[in-house]
Amino acid sequence: MNKISAAHLQVGSAGVVEKQFHTFAEPPHELTLESGARLGPITIAYETWGQLSEKRDNVIMVMHAFSGDSHAAGFYEEDGVEAKPGWWDSMIGPGKGLDTDTYFVICANILGGCMGSTGPSSVNPATGSPYGLDFPMMTIGDIIETQKALLEHLGISTLHAVIGGSVGGMQVLEWCVRYPEMIRSAIPLATTMRHSALAIAFNEVARQAIMADPRWNRGNYYGAEPPDLGLAVARMIGHVTYLSDEAMRRKFGRRLQNKTNVSYGFDVDFMVESYLRYQGSKFVKRFDANSLLYITKASDYFDLVERQAPARSIQDICGEATKFLVISYSSDWLYPTYQAKELVQALKRANLDVSFCEIEADCGHDAFLIPDARLGKLVGGFLDGVPRN
Repeated sequence: MNKISAAHLQVGSAGVVEKQFHTFAEPPHELTLESGARLGPITIAYETWGQLSEKRDNVIMVMHAFSGDSHAAGFYEEDGVEAKPGWWDSMIGPGKGLDTDTYFVICANILGGCMGSTGPSSVNPATGSPYGLDFPMMTIGDIIETQKALLEHLGISTLHAVIGGSVGGMQVLEWCVRYPEMIRSAIPLATTMRHSALAIAFNEVARQAIMADPRWNRGNYYGAEPPDLGLAVARMIGHVTYLSDEAMRRKFGRRLQNKTNVSYGFDVDFMVESYLRYQGSKFVKRFDANSLLYITKASDYFDLVERQAPARSIQDICGEATKFLVISYSSDWLYPTYQAKELVQALKRANLDVSFCEIEADCGHDAFLIPDARLGKLVGGFLDGVPRN
């Protein structure tokens, strides 16, 4: 190993992981998107943990939230002692909620992303330059079609479970609507059947922050200075929605940032201002502004309540064998518990096997990403009760 420290590989660690890639939809066999546009070739980046069983019946698909990626657990060997664990390292590994001694876990970077999967920053083969806004608008459904193509490549036809939070939870629900015969169990966390006007509004303000940056240049900024200011502001806006009033009160209150008096100007005075600016500046180093535009728009389009015919909805999978565990968080005001309960009611009306749990937590929407033994036990216990045959 390349200087991976023993502390990284402690008991329960998912260990060293490698990002892999699958390319498909080569012309003239491009993927037809919901918009009618055709896209290809398409590359999907993905990572896996655990061992695939001989019957290929122990697969769990993890869906990441909108700005996440395939690196859900473990460490990259090339990062050495500086290696940071994946975004859900607390949930994936030996003996954890998604037990890699039992299950083969897969997480793929979504279509439209910027972490190895095809998106607006990818090279358009027709021009030899990055797509920019020539990248076709995709939907959550299109994302699922690319994930299904990946599973077909891996020779996997059944999923023991699909699990994800936020926009990842939307992907979970879309999987169940499109391919219920493949899904034994589904665990949507901190998610919704469709965005409220409030959620759409926050996404639109974030998009406008990017598009108002002169460096955005109508998405044609590759090879030049990117719209870092607009992207940072967009992240600051989004980050506020991921927290809660109590979490912000406890962490920041009205405490000043390294000073005893206010500046009576527009410098950073409060700790919360400094925190948001830090989150914004950190985000621009790892994410693409155009990807944020596309992914937030895809999540706004997602709607399992009033889908256009002949698209299937939750009501259309009546009688299927999928078991559901719906989880919400008490302080999530972006996707409040009442929205989770609406999902539960829709599933019950479809005569589906559904369990529901609201977890008490004051951390807001991002609570599902914070290490919590309760979530691991809840998910692990539910999965143990899902038959493999």
